[in-house]
Amino acid sequence: MRDFVYKCFHQFFISRHYISTSSKAFIPRIYTRTGDKGTSSTFSGERRNKDDSIFEALGTTDELTSTIGFAREFLPETCENINKQLQEIQCILQDLASAVATPKSSSNERQAERTKFPIAHVDTLETWIDDHTKMLPPLNNFILPSGGPGSSALHMARTICRRAERRLSDYLFTVARVTSIATGREEFVYRKLKPKVKSGGDV
Repeated sequence: MRDFVYKCFHQFFISRHYISTSSKAFIPRIYTRTGDKGTSSTFSGERRNKDDSIFEALGTTDELTSTIGFAREFLPETCENINKQLQEIQCILQDLASAVATPKSSSNERQAERTKFPIAHVDTLETWIDDHTKMLPPLNNFILPSGGPGSSALHMARTICRRAERRLSDYLFTVARVTSIATGREEFVYRKLKPKVKSGGDV
């Protein structure tokens, strides 16, 4: 699957766009110029407007995995297991992007089969959530994004994730709390504040 994902994105961004030198060597270019008229191509070859929901979903997925990668850089060594899980999630998100880039309406059976997203990933994610939850104190209040650099970065990833999928956002919320505890940093708890009254009675 990893080889296929690479080929998918290679075709999506680079293929057909090489320049030839006098020695007939090929130099790959990251830009394609095929989208200059406001459309872009799916893996199935269908061209859609760049504001299509497919490309919006791909952009959100890319932003999410980038933010997860950013958060991983702030995790302490004691969170090695979480770090490995996040790396696996990044790979799965790449597979997911391949599935999103292969709309059923224009894909053949072979393309659809090769980009099928296994539902077993959801079961694994729920198991991870349950395992990490056992390490946490009961949640009696709303937790505000906080708890140190690693935890805060995971909360950022969680909010991006909510645009696309809620189960993974639950995982990110949970491991953000675990990371906060692992680093000994305090989580900020929501509390309703009363308006401050200035002297003279004016609010």
